[in-house]
Amino acid sequence: MIDVTIDMNEIILKVGFEIHQQLSTKSKLFCNCKCLEAKNYDSTFLRKFRPAQSELGSYDRASIFEFTKMRTIKYHSSYISSCLVEADEEPPHEINRDAVDTALIISLALHSNIIDEINVMRKIVIDGSNTSGFQRTMLISYGGYLQVEEKKIGVQTICLEEDAAKLLSDDGEFREYGLDRLGIPLIEIALEPITGTPTEIVKIALTLGRLLRASKRVARGLGSIRQDVNISINNGKGIVEVKGVQRLDQLIKVIEYETIRQHGLILIANKLNRERESNSIIIGDKILDITDILIDSPSKIVKKIISNKENIFKAIRVKGFKGLFGFEPYPDIRIGKQLGELVRFYGFRGIFHSDELPNYGITDIEVKKINEILDIDASKDGFIILGGPREKMSIAINAICDRLNNVSLGVPSETRAATMDGKTIYSRPKPGSARMYPETDIPSFKISDDLLISLKEKVPKSWNETILSIAKKYQLNKNLAEKIFDSNYFEIFEVLTGLTKISPSFIASKITEDILNLERQGYDSSILNNNILLDIFKRLDAGLIAKESINLIFEKLMSKTTKNVDESIRVLGIKSISDEELEKIIDKIIEDNILIIQEKRMEATSTLMGKCMTILRGKVNGKKINDLINNKLKVILSQN
Repeated sequence: MIDVTIDMNEIILKVGFEIHQQLSTKSKLFCNCKCLEAKNYDSTFLRKFRPAQSELGSYDRASIFEFTKMRTIKYHSSYISSCLVEADEEPPHEINRDAVDTALIISLALHSNIIDEINVMRKIVIDGSNTSGFQRTMLISYGGYLQVEEKKIGVQTICLEEDAAKLLSDDGEFREYGLDRLGIPLIEIALEPITGTPTEIVKIALTLGRLLRASKRVARGLGSIRQDVNISINNGKGIVEVKGVQRLDQLIKVIEYETIRQHGLILIANKLNRERESNSIIIGDKILDITDILIDSPSKIVKKIISNKENIFKAIRVKGFKGLFGFEPYPDIRIGKQLGELVRFYGFRGIFHSDELPNYGITDIEVKKINEILDIDASKDGFIILGGPREKMSIAINAICDRLNNVSLGVPSETRAATMDGKTIYSRPKPGSARMYPETDIPSFKISDDLLISLKEKVPKSWNETILSIAKKYQLNKNLAEKIFDSNYFEIFEVLTGLTKISPSFIASKITEDILNLERQGYDSSILNNNILLDIFKRLDAGLIAKESINLIFEKLMSKTTKNVDESIRVLGIKSISDEELEKIIDKIIEDNILIIQEKRMEATSTLMGKCMTILRGKVNGKKINDLINNKLKVILSQN
């Protein structure tokens, strides 16, 4: 996150949400494959995509952008979670009606206007995330509202669609996907744009997420819910779509970062427009090959690029731009960095600008030669150096020039991807209306009044009713009931409370508070899947491990020090001991510390407890040890 304070009174922040939530169904949306994550893949195949015209004969600009990357797509499939439908070798089967029912229930809960007839549409997507080159989606309802405390947040649309394939890797030439996620039913809820502070806006996402979970018809866990956020400031025309926000703590950071980034771009535009009053700004009027100038450069970056015979370097003259590439109204917010993000998606890693040179091993002599060949006025002009594949060079240069021509407008409308640390990076241009056209393989179907009447009784309760019900059922306080319900572990919590005699409060606190504390220390909570948690708590219920060992096992697994529960127990040496062994250990510690007992009497308990825990931590319940020490001390002191 950028360490900077911005006066929010100067900013009008407007945010619109699109929530994408996987549904908890037995099978996928258009086939009978199970919605399971594949541990291993059985086969692979390759595809290349090209843009196609819409029904009106136009091309979607986002599709054109993806096509210019010229990537080959490699798909990995598993027999347990994908079939010929996911490979686009077989037509889609009948729509999963359970998924349709869930979408209708959520629409009813949001007071949305359900349409009479559902028609499936194709949404062009050629980034490889769908084998067919399009995603199937259908409008379920429109309008309605979400109640957030005293406010009603408008709903634009509610759609049912198939989830995309899972991105495995992308080296710039090959992009690889797993098909296990492709086709999982997904509900998309688009809310009306609203103004407010980042904290107020995050509360809306939290409320909607709680409503979805209260239905008990949606999937849980990291990756099962993703939020696309449309962000603009000060009523700007440049609306930025940020895709792939998975967590609420990440969401608030993304909103704060985009607010600062967009305000910074506006300040850069203001500076550029002031410069235009005195200088003539001309972009890309002279573009020359400078490979010969840099052929013997000592720069490691340049050497690496030139080592590939297919790569070249070109320089772009940008008249009147001196000082503007590197101008930073806020730390790390500058046009030079925006250009670097842009060309990265064409496979270019070598981009430099005149405001930062000489640097990176590029010498002053080389800079002077570039100035001479471009006829640069060093007092007011600038240049861009771009190194990379010859075949993509003209495409990347055109993209750079287009971006520089739009600097004066402030914030460009574009799609950006959220990073896990709460920042955003350029992804592609925003798609247009030309990406949608009717699906021809699936007939439309009507929604009857009788169906809607039967589903009304399944509409989820309000948030307060849900939490009070959970608190009462499991004898939890309201705070802990909220934590367990909001967590990714509510389903396994219900399983554990049904299978074991362990206190629900203890289970809930361990799988919420303890795991969260370890996450904050940098440990990976994704390791703790349902099977591992079930294994740990069943051992505790059987008396094979002590309560104190739970957190120690979590830490070993989440730090990836051990691979499974058995190994964690062996490494920690926390196998439960018998009462006879426990008595012997405590008697020995008391015997070794008899002088302290004679001096401190019952106050010696804390000292003895500390010495016992160094040996018995994780093996025996701490309260049991404490009670035994107290009882033994009373006997010893009464005898003396």
